[in-house]
Amino acid sequence: MEHKDCILVVDDEARLVLLVREVLEAVGYRVVAAGDGRTALEKVAIEQPDLILLDILLPRDMDGYEICRRIREFSRVPVVMLTAKARESDKLKGFDVGADDYLTKPFSSKELIARVRAVLRRSKYPEEVGSDAKFTCGRLSMSFAQHRVFVNGEEAFLTATEYALLRELALHPNCVMLHRQLLTAVWGPEYFDEIDYLRAYVRYLRQKIERDPSQPELLVTRPGLGYMLVCPEEYSG
Repeated sequence: MEHKDCILVVDDEARLVLLVREVLEAVGYRVVAAGDGRTALEKVAIEQPDLILLDILLPRDMDGYEICRRIREFSRVPVVMLTAKARESDKLKGFDVGADDYLTKPFSSKELIARVRAVLRRSKYPEEVGSDAKFTCGRLSMSFAQHRVFVNGEEAFLTATEYALLRELALHPNCVMLHRQLLTAVWGPEYFDEIDYLRAYVRYLRQKIERDPSQPELLVTRPGLGYMLVCPEEYSG
């Protein structure tokens, strides 16, 4: 039987859940739902969804930020926050707890499908050549086959989007990657001018791979252009 990607919708608005279910099931996804934080966490563990649509403003036990933070303690599943707000501070707060993207209410069926496909696309990668494709850049190493990252031999746990961004930089070591190149490659062509997304994720990546995130040595900025992963001459990929 063909595998259907499973989408977990966490929202207490029954009409919105019904709409999302109808739209996504019509294009081939399997949809499960939860109306509160406790149920959501249980369904993440049991259902192992491929993506979560998570409302920020849940009225009961915990809000979307807290749910996302708890999910990140045991899962790297992509999370798209649903919000009626579009303030930059709200987005940054969501990115801080591990969200991968935002979808602002009200949204159209077309926008919902496009966003879900884009996030799923960047959370999955084609099989790497060989069973153990690796990349080493000084104290940073990556196993492309296993989608794992290590710093000084210790595993760094990245979200799907953080990994996708680092992977794109690692595929072009010591080369300046322009803002729009990275946004298109990692987020998709519809995100090519969302530079705030890129800046936020570079900041989170630096917190996980740099000795001193305020003085980056690996992931460096090229002002006005983009970013570069700086590797010693003896790097291997």
